[in-house]
Amino acid sequence: MTRTSIALFNNKGGVGKTTLTYHLAHMFRRMGLTVLAVDLDPQANLTSMCLDETEIEELWDNQSELIAQGAAWSALPGTGRVRSGQTIADAVRPILEGTGDIASIEPAELQPGLWLLAGSLDLSRFEDKLSNEWFKTFAGDIAAIRTTTAFHRVVERAAAGVDADIVLIDVGPNLGAINRSALIAADTVLMPLAADLFSLKGLSNLGPTLRDWRRNWQQLVLPQVPPGFSAPRADMRPLGYVIMQPEMRLDRPVKAYVRWLQRIPWVYAAAVLDESDPGRGGDQHRIATLRNYRSLMPLAHDARKPMFDLKAADGALGSTQKYVQTCYREFRGLAEGVLARTEELAQ
Repeated sequence: MTRTSIALFNNKGGVGKTTLTYHLAHMFRRMGLTVLAVDLDPQANLTSMCLDETEIEELWDNQSELIAQGAAWSALPGTGRVRSGQTIADAVRPILEGTGDIASIEPAELQPGLWLLAGSLDLSRFEDKLSNEWFKTFAGDIAAIRTTTAFHRVVERAAAGVDADIVLIDVGPNLGAINRSALIAADTVLMPLAADLFSLKGLSNLGPTLRDWRRNWQQLVLPQVPPGFSAPRADMRPLGYVIMQPEMRLDRPVKAYVRWLQRIPWVYAAAVLDESDPGRGGDQHRIATLRNYRSLMPLAHDARKPMFDLKAADGALGSTQKYVQTCYREFRGLAEGVLARTEELAQ
């Protein structure tokens, strides 16, 4: 298959975006694809799901002058998965400090065919730099274009290095400069949603913002990019959405959930797809609905594996094992649906 990149994004937090990214990455790998997961959220939640604290401590133990000199570090004893100075923040640090272009970093191999470009809390320092450079790109400022395309070029290099079939990009829940740079690097955008007012409001903000970013980049910036310089197309094609079901409780009536659920297709079609007659489309843009698997999460966290890979030895006993099987079927269906949508958009 042709390599494709998918950003998972919702500018409302707490809908399970990172959990979705993590499980999709593992499911795609189980389906035979080579996967690169990219953590562009300054909170580094995806990294904390993929690596243990010892590995993260080693990963974040770096010094900027070593990055500038291109020095190498030895692998963490016993794992060989991570090295100091190998995060997204380290890759863009030379740009941030004015010492050069992106630094070369290597993704961590989580298992054969599954790789992680790790995040870092230090990435938040890049926000102001990206914000200041955005409007300079409209004037063809090469340094500004180099800064704004940094994520694209880091991810492109890493994906080529591991020969990835699919790239999953996890971003934070906001419409700031880091997310803008991350999203313009994505071919498509998958939106996890909760059936509530906040997700609907998020969709209303997100759709016009994506169109504005796409239009500005494609019309004002791309024509000024020097020949041979790798810049993203900023396609950011909406792939569809995934409904993340809440945990139903007595104090949260099912009627309230259904009411918001019924409004999502219209808001998505109108705000995200900019359709003039959104009422006719039905719910064809919903790729899947995933139930709440909160009871499996503690087991998965302790076992450091996806919920659908839990075994009896991990504590998934009796009825819990049936729940694990249901989880597998739902995520398998979601992964197949996502691949089908990407193929449709590529035609």
